Amino acid sequence: MKFWISSILFIFLCTSQAQEIYFPADTLWESKSPETFDLNLDAAIDFAKKNEYSESRDLEQAILKGFEREPFHKIMGPVKRRGGPAGMILKNGYKIAEWGDVQRVDMTFSVTKSFLSTTALIALQENIIHNFNDTVSGYVWDSTFDGPHNSQITWKHLLQQNSDWSGELWDSHDWADRPSASGNIDSWRSRKLNEPGTFFKYNDVRVNVLAYSLLHVFRKPLPTILKENIMDPIGASHSWRWFGYDNSWTTIDGYKM
Repeated sequence: MKFWISSILFIFLCTSQAQEIYFPADTLWESKSPETFDLNLDAAIDFAKKNEYSESRDLEQAILKGFEREPFHKIMGPVKRRGGPAGMILKNGYKIAEWGDVQRVDMTFSVTKSFLSTTALIALQENIIHNFNDTVSGYVWDSTFDGPHNSQITWKHLLQQNSDWSGELWDSHDWADRPSASGNIDSWRSRKLNEPGTFFKYNDVRVNVLAYSLLHVFRKPLPTILKENIMDPIGASHSWRWFGYDNSWTTIDGYKM
């Protein structure tokens, strides 16, 4: 999945001094100089400008190169060129520095996991999920969590990326996502499954299984859940987008989502 949001890096700096709490109002962010807080940020900003991601700004090329060793890998959603280094530093709610084009909407990827965990917490708050220690098979009634291994997986396992869920979703195999440096397709496919909760693996297929499972409990598109419960109440801009894969559709209660 992919999430679009303005290319702003937020760095929150803590202080031990007791100061009046300030909250930005809507889109008005009051600025103060770093010197107000006895800070010199020149070296940090210069480092950020000189150390952007080293691969191509053409994200299609960068993604294909980054995952070139994965079998069957292909781009399954929209991509666009990224901008240059950009960032903003906040201190106690005040904007104390910025560089680059902070208004540009750029793509970001792994942050989607944070938005998924946020929607999961909404499900818990609304008692749609009763307990994160519940097995997901009690909520998702198709074959996604069938079998002696997958049936042990809990919401907590999915959220912590240690479920070791085994299967195929959206034409992607769990074993083909970031496989071990050694071995080949045969050894990857026949790998030993680890007991859920005992083995961490950063794996997009299993993250998408979490998204698929949350879709089944909400019975409503997850971007809509995020918009109604988080983004609109905090006054987020309307420029963000949450895209799934081109083929990541399923039918819920007669509606294609």
